[in-house]
Amino acid sequence: MPLPYRSPHVFSLEEAAGAAPPLAALHQRIRQSDWCLQQISPLIPSALRPHVVAGPLEEGDWCLLVRSTAASTKLRQLLPRFLEQLRTAGAQVSSIRIKVQSTGR
Repeated sequence: MPLPYRSPHVFSLEEAAGAAPPLAALHQRIRQSDWCLQQISPLIPSALRPHVVAGPLEEGDWCLLVRSTAASTKLRQLLPRFLEQLRTAGAQVSSIRIKVQSTGR
């Protein structure tokens, strides 16, 4: 079976981000958001961890995406602990929003 054609101009994400400053900034924000989730993950009840995804991080405002209203209610109770943990870790996060993802996504 022949291999599919691959353009000689295919770039990795890192190469593309390095060549385009807006992409590099986006890639950096994604990495920072993932890092923030790693920092608070031990504070999230283990049953809820699979339902929480790191969302956008912009100008000190971070968003956590969750799959259910029940999970969002529990996480809202933990927001002060999350912020404290992030500040202790050196994150530049001043607020955390929680957004429930619709099931169709």
